[in-house]
Amino acid sequence: MFSHKSKAERTAAQAWDYLSSAMAAAGESAREAGKYTADVATSTATELAERAGKRTGKFTDKSGKAGTKLARTASKRGAKLADKASLKVNAAADEAWARANAAANALAGRKPGRPWGLIFGASLLGVALGWTAATTARAALERQAENEELELAETAVVVTPTYDS
Repeated sequence: MFSHKSKAERTAAQAWDYLSSAMAAAGESAREAGKYTADVATSTATELAERAGKRTGKFTDKSGKAGTKLARTASKRGAKLADKASLKVNAAADEAWARANAAANALAGRKPGRPWGLIFGASLLGVALGWTAATTARAALERQAENEELELAETAVVVTPTYDS
């Protein structure tokens, strides 16, 4: 009749169910959006190519090259549109998948990995800054030593003893 699960266990189970359904829905919607985008881009390219073909047919005597060029341009534009749409859909799907996996890992109690790339980059930056500071400090100390040496040379008094004979 009553469940022996604690409130935390029930909440975690419910969150897991929500997450599972959200991941499935995100994957399905990304697939549908990709299909729709590909269909739209293909139909647009086909329509542009048909227009170019019609124009080519009408003006074959006048300019066969222009019609061919127009068809080629339409084909390229259609391909570019399809590529752009595909990239956007893939980027959104990848982001959704990464977030869903992070949420699933959090619910499963797994900690996220260390950002080794960021740590390595920061340490390289620190080494470079340290090397620059050390080189600058060394050069400043050398200049200071040279200046002190020149100052001593300028102010040095040479005393020669006199001998009374």
